[in-house]
Amino acid sequence: MIIGVLKETFPGEQRVALVPALLPMLQKKNYEILIESGAGMAAGYTDQEYLDKGAKLGVDRAQVFKEAQVILQVRGFGSNPEAGADDLQHLNAEKTLIAFLDPLGSAQHAQTLAKTGVRALSMELMPRITRAQSMDALSSMATLAGYKAVLIGASELMKMFPMLMTAAGSIKPAKVFVLGVGVAGLQAIATAKRLGALVDAYDIRPEVKDQVISVGGKFVELDIEEEDSSDSGGYAKAKSDDFYKKQQELLQQHISGMDIVITTAAVPGRKAPILVPESMVHAMAPGSVIVDLAAENGGNCALTKAGETHEVNGVKIVGPLNVPSSLAYNASAMYGKNITTFLNHLSDAEKGLHFDLEDEIVSGTLVCQDGNVVHPRVKDILQPEQKASA
Repeated sequence: MIIGVLKETFPGEQRVALVPALLPMLQKKNYEILIESGAGMAAGYTDQEYLDKGAKLGVDRAQVFKEAQVILQVRGFGSNPEAGADDLQHLNAEKTLIAFLDPLGSAQHAQTLAKTGVRALSMELMPRITRAQSMDALSSMATLAGYKAVLIGASELMKMFPMLMTAAGSIKPAKVFVLGVGVAGLQAIATAKRLGALVDAYDIRPEVKDQVISVGGKFVELDIEEEDSSDSGGYAKAKSDDFYKKQQELLQQHISGMDIVITTAAVPGRKAPILVPESMVHAMAPGSVIVDLAAENGGNCALTKAGETHEVNGVKIVGPLNVPSSLAYNASAMYGKNITTFLNHLSDAEKGLHFDLEDEIVSGTLVCQDGNVVHPRVKDILQPEQKASA
């Protein structure tokens, strides 16, 4: 069986779905690897490195699509709706596509993808269970995003992070506040702490307090009536408007004294919740910085401009996009390991690539096959839309 790896076409995307060091793992399963020429260059991996590990280079993109039974991408159609549309003509029922597909955020694109007949599995939908931890690409990318968010904040701040005692006087440590203690948030806390900052953190899930403390942060507890905070997949769950309003009032008192605020709160398939309203920005001191990792989904800060850095009353608000791509070398290695492990999970010694729908890893990631959208959550999103258009 031939696995095809394509060069990414999403604007600014530097990652690649498979790195040379991982090829032997797949070759042991009797897979052949066909790489589109130049696929890894933006991430720091040359064609020669792939050749040295036994891969073959495709003359062009069309050849990779034609010869490969399994297509690996970072951003497939859905996650790359404009440029990715050109790939639809190459997909059919004989192909399996594995990539980030954004099926919860763009269900209509999932339906378009299904019409090609391709079997498509979305890495975003990997269930957060123990068996799937090594395949959890969202967590891998969030780790990198949390790290880079701190570096972005540090580069924009007019202060140093660590406390210093010098002949010219003492320098107080910077104060960093992390909103959202998922994988990205925990990495941000740990990174800021290593750089010498004083780090506070808050999350709607009080059970993460011990995790915050374990990486050197202080957990901020707010006096708000609790609501159910996590869904069945282990992701943060959207809250009521009253909850967010009360949360914002209490957080404003704390954030006003911070040098850097890093926001990481996201709910899959939903617009990011506003945690930092305009009034909270105005309460911050001039020279402070907000780094909004949820900028791509609308932002946790009401004044975030996706892909831009701008100032409001002296407060810098940074809305970075596709942060893991800025660390493409490591991001590609981590994503590649996730997807390679996933492929090995799908491989059966006798049947080859095997899709057991009784396996929650398979059923949880399978978006479409045989011309239909099959994932329950995506179907639920599409049904109201289909009724409305009827």
